[in-house]
Amino acid sequence: MGFALRGGVQVTTLAYRSIGTGSPLVFLHGNPASSHLWRNVMPSLPGHRLAPDLIGMGDSPRPDIAYTFDDHARYLDEWFDALELDNVVLVGHDWGGALAADWAARHPSRVRGLAFTEAVLKPMSWEEFPPAGAELFRALKTPGVGESMIEGFLPPEYASQDHRPVLQWTRSMPLGGEPPEVVSRIEAFDRWLSSSPEVAKLLVTFEPGYDTMLTPSMVEWCASNFASLKLVQRPEKAGHHTPEDQPEALTETLSSWLNEALAE
Repeated sequence: MGFALRGGVQVTTLAYRSIGTGSPLVFLHGNPASSHLWRNVMPSLPGHRLAPDLIGMGDSPRPDIAYTFDDHARYLDEWFDALELDNVVLVGHDWGGALAADWAARHPSRVRGLAFTEAVLKPMSWEEFPPAGAELFRALKTPGVGESMIEGFLPPEYASQDHRPVLQWTRSMPLGGEPPEVVSRIEAFDRWLSSSPEVAKLLVTFEPGYDTMLTPSMVEWCASNFASLKLVQRPEKAGHHTPEDQPEALTETLSSWLNEALAE
């Protein structure tokens, strides 16, 4: 499905998956991914479950834009408005978690709850980032080097897609104070996450796998700073793409949280 939007630049269509009816439960993917990431999580949960493909990714069009954080946020704003979504629970992975928190912070009256897994939730120093990831991201952020690397960086199922959104997302990772416009945006939604006890929040972690992004210190920081946050640390092992690695465990945790924290 899709809606015609005018994302501040040109008319396009944002593709999305939709299942069921009732209160909206919106799933936001990260990089490199699409709504396909949520295919094994959405079916067993209640409500009207929706999962858009971010602009330039999945089945959504690839307009000639820069694919900055702000671009993605503007297209998502219009998607939420076109569907008239209110009383929303958002579930975000990777950059989808950052976009979810950003949207919620700017539309607090339309949000019931937020759930995160392996999400980009704070600006980081290079020392905080996992060492193997830091080495990779330093290279991807380097002009000329990142362009030559990005195709080999992609999983096979994404290799045929437009590389611009994927590369821009990697270069947007808030490391060492750069890029400043993304750091400031994340700091803004962190202030809201810390001062909104009326909004239930969930952070789901797993036994660290080969490429997890949320280190113990980052998880501890989130638990200490976000108001009304429930931290669930699952014993199952998972890499960064937790909805792919542990969909049943993630679904179980989301279902329990929805029933306990957000029961109407």
